[in-house]
Amino acid sequence: MENQQSREIDGDGRTVRQLLANRKYSIDYYQREYKWQKKQLTELMEDLSNKFLESYEETHERSEIDNYGHYFLGSIIISSKADGKFIIDGQQRITTLTLLLIFLRNLLGNSDQQGLLSDLIFSLTRGKRSFNLDVPERTPCMEALYLQNDFIAPDHNESVTNIMARYSDLDELFPDDLRGKALPFFCDWLIENVHLVEITAYSDGDAYTIFETMNDRGLSLTPVDMLKGYLLANISDPSDRVNAGRAWKERVSSLIESGKEEDADCIKAWLRSQHATNIRERKKGAEPKDFDLIGTEFHRWVRDNQEDLRLETSSSFRSFIDRDFQFYGQWYQRIRSAAISKTPGLETIYYNAAHNFTLQYPVLLAPVAIGDDESLIKKKIGVTAAFLDTFINRRIWNWRTTDYSSMQYAMFNVMKEIRGMALDELVETLWQKLDTEPEKFETNVDFNLHMTNGRSIHRILARMTEFVEVGSGLPSHYEEHAKRGGKDAFEIEHIWANDYEQHEDEFGHQSEFASYRNRVGGLLLLPKSFNASYGALSFKEKLPYYYGQNLLAQSLNEQTYRHNPGFVRFVEETQLPFAPMTDFKKADLDARQSLYANLAELVWNQDRLKAIAEGP
Repeated sequence: MENQQSREIDGDGRTVRQLLANRKYSIDYYQREYKWQKKQLTELMEDLSNKFLESYEETHERSEIDNYGHYFLGSIIISSKADGKFIIDGQQRITTLTLLLIFLRNLLGNSDQQGLLSDLIFSLTRGKRSFNLDVPERTPCMEALYLQNDFIAPDHNESVTNIMARYSDLDELFPDDLRGKALPFFCDWLIENVHLVEITAYSDGDAYTIFETMNDRGLSLTPVDMLKGYLLANISDPSDRVNAGRAWKERVSSLIESGKEEDADCIKAWLRSQHATNIRERKKGAEPKDFDLIGTEFHRWVRDNQEDLRLETSSSFRSFIDRDFQFYGQWYQRIRSAAISKTPGLETIYYNAAHNFTLQYPVLLAPVAIGDDESLIKKKIGVTAAFLDTFINRRIWNWRTTDYSSMQYAMFNVMKEIRGMALDELVETLWQKLDTEPEKFETNVDFNLHMTNGRSIHRILARMTEFVEVGSGLPSHYEEHAKRGGKDAFEIEHIWANDYEQHEDEFGHQSEFASYRNRVGGLLLLPKSFNASYGALSFKEKLPYYYGQNLLAQSLNEQTYRHNPGFVRFVEETQLPFAPMTDFKKADLDARQSLYANLAELVWNQDRLKAIAEGP
């Protein structure tokens, strides 16, 4: 037997395949829950996709992946004991990697790669599936995800709830650029070119000593710490340095109270919005530029661009903290607050955040200039947020992606163009961009629900429902209607039940019926309980029940036109082609499809930009 003393600590670099293939890991009962939120998953997917796309070209053969760039995912600490390998540090990343592998396997469909990915996810022993990250309480939900079955997470289990939520997020966050032809390339790259360091100790005590050493003693400085040190070191007057340090600490503390890593996110948004002048081209071998470098190493970027930032004297360094960071840090926090909860006058920031559109923060800060008063700043931000709101929803309606990798180049160009603009010029510039955009709501008459846009359509229906109800004199119920999880959730309701036999007279084949049934004009948002009770009924049977729901559903029932004067007034003012239905045939769905397109044009009317600028 090998001398145990000679193997107290091992460190090995491993690819994802080497780490997970035919290897089992457990987590002790006292380990913390799986806590990753959408923010952490978004950052990982952005990093992975951007690194892969630096090398990928459609003309490549799969063998060329050997020459693609590599990505380091960090280290994990393992305690190797007689009854297995236990993760001391790194379970958040390993859990997330496992979820990504399951998602990719399901996305691949029937292909040779499925088996390779399956070997990294689980193994079979006497016909029983055992996941390579083996945590018994998570097995039922992991099994459901692997088999693509429905699963309701227990309310009391934080890890299972987060696992289900992050897997659902993957479908939204996984870029279109990586689907289709690029998908098998990305899968190969992920398992062969993404690396971790596995540090193995042979006792819990040694493993935790390593963990504490890496995360406590000698803790690495963050980019925020290093930027602070660089700026303060260049302030020569001791009193000024103390005051600037105090101002920095107060702002950073306030940001951190808002959320983990908010200090770094704020600095990235500020520097990109006011100072980034270029961005990496999307082609192999392209060098990272301002926008990219600020996102990964802003402390170095500031030092390397000291001259362009006019950091030339001690007073300029102090002003960079006391004036610039304080000003843009304050407005970043106010924008983030509006993204978390609806704020009067800035509601569109909340709607954009619901689409996980993190690129909005530097774009919203771009036209804001030091010296603008509060009223002017709020108008500039409101106008820009409304532009983004219309731009995003038009893209979704026309089956265009809004993920980070697809949008960052366009948003960088917008940000750069509107930087420091006067309000009237800002309105004209953004209005013209929307006016000349070829894709509007009426350009896609077939907009429908498909496998990957359910969340987006849910939000669109919630917005249209809100617009009708508020326009009819009712309070907004957007948050209620947009809620997707839990017992109080709302779901997308198909006006047509999933019963082809009810519609054989108008459709020659079941697939044609199924496609038409998913058109947006045949959809509503209704409580989950309604779907469970009435979803399988025919339209005539459901129609009386629609009258007790939100106004978009009520508008199908003729009683609404006799007993709701606020709605009748709304219809007269907007001239929208609302009409009650006694039946809901193919022609009726066509009419409803046209109504929804017209309604969307009003909800996301580009003239909102002018109205916001002219408001109080």
